[in-house]
Amino acid sequence: MQVPLPLKDTAVYWKNLAAIAGKVIGQAARTGPARLFSNAKQYPWLASFGSAPKLYHLLVGSRSGAYRQANARLLKAIFFHGAEAANTLFEQPERLVLNEDLVPPEILFAMGLNSWFVEYLGFLLPMLQPQLAEKYLDVADNAGVPPDICSLPRHIMGIAHAGDLPRPRAVITSNSPCDGGMASYTVLGRQLNVPVFHLDVPYNFYTQRAADYFVKQLENLIAWLEKHTPGRMDFDELARICQRRNAMMEAESNLWDMLRARPAPLAAEAVYLNHLWCFTVRPGTQEALSLMQDIARLAKENYDAQKGALEKEQARALLWGVWPVFLTPMWAWAEKTWGLSLIMDSLSFNRLSPIDTSSERSMLRDLGRHIMAGPMARHSRGPMENYFNDMFFAVENFDIDMLIMSGHIGCKNAQALNGILREKCRERGLPLLVMEYDLSDSRIVNEKGIHAQVDHFMENVMRVKRLGS
Repeated sequence: MQVPLPLKDTAVYWKNLAAIAGKVIGQAARTGPARLFSNAKQYPWLASFGSAPKLYHLLVGSRSGAYRQANARLLKAIFFHGAEAANTLFEQPERLVLNEDLVPPEILFAMGLNSWFVEYLGFLLPMLQPQLAEKYLDVADNAGVPPDICSLPRHIMGIAHAGDLPRPRAVITSNSPCDGGMASYTVLGRQLNVPVFHLDVPYNFYTQRAADYFVKQLENLIAWLEKHTPGRMDFDELARICQRRNAMMEAESNLWDMLRARPAPLAAEAVYLNHLWCFTVRPGTQEALSLMQDIARLAKENYDAQKGALEKEQARALLWGVWPVFLTPMWAWAEKTWGLSLIMDSLSFNRLSPIDTSSERSMLRDLGRHIMAGPMARHSRGPMENYFNDMFFAVENFDIDMLIMSGHIGCKNAQALNGILREKCRERGLPLLVMEYDLSDSRIVNEKGIHAQVDHFMENVMRVKRLGS
């Protein structure tokens, strides 16, 4: 017999869902029906936001208490920003700069420019409307894009080849994290016919020489942006942005300290998707700082009450690599089916220091260090130690029971290390699941196939009982 939800949980669910609906409807009314129809016709992916309530239900509806509040708060922030960002695409095209996901937008914000994180679509579309994402993958394949590279840049190239990307004033990219990602921005620049700036991240990026080199890169970027856009650098504003980013890092550090507890007070999207949105899409903004502080506060509620996010935490996992984006609700399924708690992931975990805001150079130096050691890049560039040291530090720090290695078919650099990884896990007695899938394309391994891999591992390797059996 199913136990009725507490009234507070029901209220949290409907209050935040109503706020999201109100925001989307309000932005649509502001745009006007004629222009809204024109925009939707020109950019078909806009219609995918109509699936937001379904994703909201899958990620919020199965959680309870502070965990439910955290996910509801997170999704409200994501969809609020999505509605506002879609509007700025059309209202201020002269200030629109398309930036790669590994180039955080703090400098753009300080220059009064609007950042369009193009991989935002690469993550959101498979979450909201997987069939549309797969359609764009087919467009890319038919245009001659190699089908064996990562489906994230392939997806974006497909959108560009279909003519469905808004045209910015400029594009900023880097040589991270992989060949497919780098190549995609050559295609975007050509398809959009706009100037492109390529940041060059050194191979050994942790050295002082690399830090000094990258300061010059950022100085060149600022000068280039002032040439190609109406933006002008305001270092006082950059200092305020960096101070808020530092406060975000402090709040997240407090959250991570609490995740070491058994059972963990929060898990899954409240950790990894929260980090991705706050530090990649909206770093240094008041909205991201408020979200991170709210998530940490909700974690503390559970921590102080010695209450876990899950009703029964049977295993604690570290995910190394990107999750199957088209199946984002899989962690909610794993929680209810196996008591499997996703504690941390490689895209989130880092050991970066706060940004020194005492001078213009110190800000550029430390921002440069954050960019060079961005998600994926910090583990896929440089010597092998960059890959493994963080991994096994996280295993120890968060009291991890099992490692899930992303078997994303397009991530060749990670697959090349799996043999060494198996040896290292065997030496430590750490259970390893290499979970095979494609990041964006459910036709490679579908939901049933992914669930079967987890079922087999939990039953035969972890030896835990299926909940409710």
